Amino acid sequence: MANLTVSAADEKRVKALGFLRNKGTDNFSGRIITVNGKITAAQNKCISEAAELFGNGIVTFTSRLTVEVQGIPYDKIEDFRAYIAKEGLVTGGTGSKVRPVVSCKGTTCQYGLIDTFGISEEIHERFYNGYNDVKLPHKFKIGVGGCPNNCVKPDLNDLGVVGQMIPIFDEDYCNGCKKCPVEETCPIDAAKVVDGVLNIDKDECNNCGRCVGKCHFDAIEDGKVGYKIYIGGRWGKRVGRGIPLSKVLTSKDEVMEVIEKAILLYREQGKTGERFAETIERLGFENVETQLLSNDILDRKQEILEANLHVTGGATC
Repeated sequence: MANLTVSAADEKRVKALGFLRNKGTDNFSGRIITVNGKITAAQNKCISEAAELFGNGIVTFTSRLTVEVQGIPYDKIEDFRAYIAKEGLVTGGTGSKVRPVVSCKGTTCQYGLIDTFGISEEIHERFYNGYNDVKLPHKFKIGVGGCPNNCVKPDLNDLGVVGQMIPIFDEDYCNGCKKCPVEETCPIDAAKVVDGVLNIDKDECNNCGRCVGKCHFDAIEDGKVGYKIYIGGRWGKRVGRGIPLSKVLTSKDEVMEVIEKAILLYREQGKTGERFAETIERLGFENVETQLLSNDILDRKQEILEANLHVTGGATC
């Protein structure tokens, strides 16, 4: 191994800026935040130029949709940051705090039910940037999926948002067709004609919206946009799916409020070093859900943010 000259203290300092040491060297990978995995052509060009000027010319992509430029010498880190700042790019994404948001391409996808890029950009501004100085018990990851296909695995994040299209079924228009196009369209067999009338099993239906507009007699002419929220998911050494809230939210403002309440609850009631999933398990899901669907936590927002909590850091996994 080469003689290393960058101290552990300096390594820790630049890690907080989003620079991770390349194993066995004094070089670092700079982690560039893409907001939601979407960058402009100009930003892409800037990253490529920065990789050649300050790194080893290699650009990699992380599972959290950030971009890493490898091989940046320690003494070139500030020059690298200044160069990418010309296109509005910043580094970061580490620490016991809200992490960069992951989003699918639901805004442009044929199956997308919500504006995933728009929602994730708002989450990024309000909670990644807005809560950047707020220490949490551990990292807090947020995923936004445009439909129940779950391409970005929202339910494996500390908090996941999944777009919904709740079918509005008008039984009076149903003719009980022997060959029902709604039944044939449903990908999970939640819609079936029973005794001459279409029945949609609400416990089975995942609100994918595929059935909307398929009935020839307009029995399901429209649907209601919604947002299913999962909490307590995790991926890593210990894997667990998040649990959905019992209520499907029907406005973006509600979604933002629940996200903020979840972060505040985690900060106030989580123990340093435990993941949100462990906090939920310790407090009880029903208890946590009740708090997320009421306003008590928001009423105490400043008190929670100003509390001297999680100052030691040190994640347990």
